[in-house]
Amino acid sequence: MPVEIEQFMCRSDNFGVLVHDPKSGQTAIIDAPEEAPILAAIKRTGWTPTMILTTHHHVDHVEANLALKERFKLRIVGPEAEKAKIPGIDETVEGGSVLHLGDERIEVIATPGHTAGHVSYYLPSSKVAFTADTLFALGCGRLFECKPPVMYDSLKKLAALPAETVIYCGHEYTLSNARFALTVDPTNSALKERAAKIEALRTADKPTLPTTIGEELSTNPFLRWHDPAIRKHLGLEKASDAEVFAEIRKRKDNF
Repeated sequence: MPVEIEQFMCRSDNFGVLVHDPKSGQTAIIDAPEEAPILAAIKRTGWTPTMILTTHHHVDHVEANLALKERFKLRIVGPEAEKAKIPGIDETVEGGSVLHLGDERIEVIATPGHTAGHVSYYLPSSKVAFTADTLFALGCGRLFECKPPVMYDSLKKLAALPAETVIYCGHEYTLSNARFALTVDPTNSALKERAAKIEALRTADKPTLPTTIGEELSTNPFLRWHDPAIRKHLGLEKASDAEVFAEIRKRKDNF
């Protein structure tokens, strides 16, 4: 039986997520951006959280750690490389680590780039992944602590997941990402169609997530470094894939 997922907004543009295994009754919180919306989601669902899965140390992903730990006596899991910066951490993981939510297997993927120790959580049985600030819908995270080749390698790992994998990200950045994507991939008909849908969703104040790996592969320029049309548009026909990614990231920083 696949996990049940409750997604909701926190802060100004963060997504909060509860992941519930109906068989065991166990529930994980993916990052803890803000206490009140998380408590509201817990009340709404009736799910009692048993752990927080932390993706990285930024305050907008860990702010509610200690309050939630005190209230629910849950355990906090996070990346080994950032353990000194994650409040209340009980258990550390790294790429290749395996956790369980009831019988549900959770595979940890090392996805540094946005931060040096960032991890993503992949549930192969339920075909879902939580990529926080590494992979966004139509985008990727800013490179605060790493060089472009590091993020490129992380995105390659996520791009290799099955196309049907459902992706939950850390922020509602999709509209801005769509507008940027059209500047580097202007002839992509799938992207144009998706951008129009995103404009309509945001006008109606509706979320643009989740997405899928397949949808990102066809429309997200940060996963389309190999695409001849993008390479031609950027004047990088003979560049390496990593160089094309780096140029796209640089342009987004200045967008």
